Amino acid sequence: MLSHPHSNFLSLNHRRNSHLSSPPATPRFAFSDRNCSSSALSFGSIRLKSIKMTSANSSLSNGDSCSNQAVALGLDNYDLDLFAGVGNKLADAAGDVIRQYFRKSFDILDKEDLSPVTIADRAAEESMVKVIQENLPSHAIYGEENGWSCKEDFADFVWVLDPIDGTKSFITGKPLFGTLIALLHKGKPILGIIDQPVLRERWIGISGRRTTLNGQEISVRNCSQLSKAYLYTTSPHLFSGDAEVAFARVRSKVKVPLYGCDCYAYALLASGYVDLVIESGLKPYDFLSLIPVIEGAGGVITDWKGHQLSWEASSKAHAASFNVVAAGDKRVHQEVLDTLLWH
Repeated sequence: MLSHPHSNFLSLNHRRNSHLSSPPATPRFAFSDRNCSSSALSFGSIRLKSIKMTSANSSLSNGDSCSNQAVALGLDNYDLDLFAGVGNKLADAAGDVIRQYFRKSFDILDKEDLSPVTIADRAAEESMVKVIQENLPSHAIYGEENGWSCKEDFADFVWVLDPIDGTKSFITGKPLFGTLIALLHKGKPILGIIDQPVLRERWIGISGRRTTLNGQEISVRNCSQLSKAYLYTTSPHLFSGDAEVAFARVRSKVKVPLYGCDCYAYALLASGYVDLVIESGLKPYDFLSLIPVIEGAGGVITDWKGHQLSWEASSKAHAASFNVVAAGDKRVHQEVLDTLLWH
């Protein structure tokens, strides 16, 4: 049985590059205002510095290019541990809310795009926003339910939140939805969390480190050919037009097509249980948190053209739609791109 997600979280002490076996209390930092400045951030007497990562056991062992990302961005292990600790607090707060409403009676509303939203979605996002404002008030926030939250139009650090990815699963009592949490630094996702609050499973991806599930390192599995792949997508009915035709070409070549997991499918891929996830029309809050999780497990995630997924969050940013393909094996990923023929 998996351990409780609190059992092996990254520590947040005041010593750089140090890890404890049990989680100490997350430090709290006082700020005089919430200006979301894009200048260098100060945490009380602690200032973020451009220091190389020195913890050998924290880096990826597979030689992936993402292992150097944190260094390139000017972040060190202490910074990443601190952000991961706050991310865990966000997931804890959202989970406390979501479990109160799961399989209970509540009103379901339709947003402008006709997708459902519940009081649980909104309350969970509000709980996460409160944690960020208390712990890292200079950081900006972009939430699915409330959009941009920051006095400035831009910020170096932006939390992108999806309180319940898979609201349809949630409202029908299926525990395969998830809370998605991403932290962007200058537009790059440096932290990603997929949290399933009912099953109490938490996947954490951090730049330059191996992805963990409840504190245990995980890895994608090898799959050399598309014909051997297990494929997930949320629903075949979510594809339309040329995207529907392109997806059908891939589906006809895989060993087993499967449906209905939302973000949980990407978590299963990172854990080595499935080989491929293909979806169309995802918003930034649907996929940004997935990138560190998938890449940190040794997988690859891109758009349908093979381009790196990215999105510049700001007060005026539009949450555009993206076509996403994630694979555990680079060979299958390339075969999918060749089959999609998305030009």
